Amino acid sequence: MTFPQIFVLLVLAVPLILVFTNRLREDIAALLMAALLGLAQYLGLGVVGPANTPENAHKALTGFGTPEVIALLALFVITACLDKYGVTRWIAKKLLSLGGQSERRLIGLFAFTAALLSMFMNTLAAGALILPSALNASRRTGIKPSKLLIPIAYGTMLGGAATYLTTANIIVSGLLRLANPPQQPLSMLNFIPTGGFVAIVGLLFLTFIGRRFLPDREPPVVRMDPSSDELTKTFHLVERTWEAEVTPESVIANKPLGQTHIGKSLGMAVLGIRRGNRVLSASDVTHKIQAGDVLLIVGREERALQLEQSGLRVYPSTQPISALLRDSIFAEVILPPRSSVEGKTLRDLEFRARYGFTAIALWRGERSYRTDVATLELHAGDTLLLMGSPEKLADLKSQHDFVVVEAVSNGGEMDIPRVTLTLVIAIGALIALFAGMPVEIAMLTAAVLTLLTGLMKPDEVYQVIKWRAIFLIAGTISISYAMVQTNLAQLFGDMVVRLVAPLGAMGLVAGAYLLSAALTQVMGGQISPLVVAPITISAAIQLGVNPQAVALVTAIAGSISFITPLSHPVNIIMITPANYTFRDFVRSGWALTIVCFIALMIAVPLFWKL
Repeated sequence: MTFPQIFVLLVLAVPLILVFTNRLREDIAALLMAALLGLAQYLGLGVVGPANTPENAHKALTGFGTPEVIALLALFVITACLDKYGVTRWIAKKLLSLGGQSERRLIGLFAFTAALLSMFMNTLAAGALILPSALNASRRTGIKPSKLLIPIAYGTMLGGAATYLTTANIIVSGLLRLANPPQQPLSMLNFIPTGGFVAIVGLLFLTFIGRRFLPDREPPVVRMDPSSDELTKTFHLVERTWEAEVTPESVIANKPLGQTHIGKSLGMAVLGIRRGNRVLSASDVTHKIQAGDVLLIVGREERALQLEQSGLRVYPSTQPISALLRDSIFAEVILPPRSSVEGKTLRDLEFRARYGFTAIALWRGERSYRTDVATLELHAGDTLLLMGSPEKLADLKSQHDFVVVEAVSNGGEMDIPRVTLTLVIAIGALIALFAGMPVEIAMLTAAVLTLLTGLMKPDEVYQVIKWRAIFLIAGTISISYAMVQTNLAQLFGDMVVRLVAPLGAMGLVAGAYLLSAALTQVMGGQISPLVVAPITISAAIQLGVNPQAVALVTAIAGSISFITPLSHPVNIIMITPANYTFRDFVRSGWALTIVCFIALMIAVPLFWKL
């Protein structure tokens, strides 16, 4: 092994180890890879070009200018537009009228719908979108959430296998262009037959047989229901809600809300200020407290009673929170794995000032925390109940560090004309794809049309693009490019060839699947195919096997591996609402993984003539 090859291997391995041990975010790791490769090339090491050619250092940034990254940028805009006007949520809620009381029917409906949505939008977004409807169905039918949420997670991953519009699929397709010699990239029509066959087999297994492998767990007390009063009840806020009337003698009279320090000194949340018939939002800390105002607060009784020492008259609230705060919206958010805010507190983040929402309660494990919420360190899987202005919801949804799984208010119907226009643009882009238009051109045109028609504002576009994902993808493409340029991919490809050559083309297909699927369990389905693809593509070229077929298998394997919750973030957000354990995913995922592997081994020779 040459020194450039060893250097590239270290640039790949060390950041990934830091990611796996939660010491480095994956997007930062990817940028670090690109920076190290560019620096090494500039200093004379031949990693992205011939040695001693510093002018080739810019090739370390190859990933930022690929058609695949442009397509993903546009795809984020289109899916956000669909979500903004309620198209996907309307589809999800319609399932409730079809599922009835049948567990099997509901499992099938939610899994199939999750798969359908994930064919046209981000997998994690599709799962988060259907999650509240599944919990609502659970509440109405008595079917435990543990029977519905894993099928949703697996459904989104199966749908991702059947479409070109999944992150890993787009990138692996682009890596074919970087192969030596360059190969023809994949298209939408390449994924649909093979991935669609696997997805249908997997979904049928989930519906009719796989439900026997699903855990039967009692849900946590918290339930995400479509009513603000239900939300406050499930977080046990009713017994912790107080009204504090400001007397003329109170020390906080005539002070701005921000200077009362009620949250900092007592660990309680101020939800609003009732002044006559109006309720002022607590999000604006400049509101001056007046004698006669009534503060609506949440926290322990002994903390609330301490306010009497400051001249306030404290008594339990007898009105529903929704009646007191009619102009506010309640939102539930889950902290996803590897969020940049993990280990920090809401106070560290200056959460209210930054996001415009007040954190009322935090659910962790089997307990709701309603006091000192701002000082609790955040953990992956935590569920926060927030209250704020409806105008701030779009900004909250655009953040990468939180997943909004439900938001409720007193109204909000779909804007039918804008929904229609959004669907026309989205369907037009899909028709163009099937007609052979390059995906980046079709998606970019659709994204521009959402701007020209006013469906999306320019500032909204910058917010909805998942820059973290873009940086991850661009950096990983750079390391894949270096693996090809230094012949490291060919070296590993030779090793794979020696192992599978006696088994022929299908041996390589099986090896590509097993290698990608194994790494997916610890690295995640968005990263593992990008590491494995240069190796399997190189092996396919050496064996004379269709490299497009092997690349497709490598990409799909990253989607249809379900054995651990680490295989995809969508699994993580299902854990808390259903009370899942790590073993639940192992028990329910191994059989489906085998079924999908068998289906793939049937589909590849059927559709690719291997």
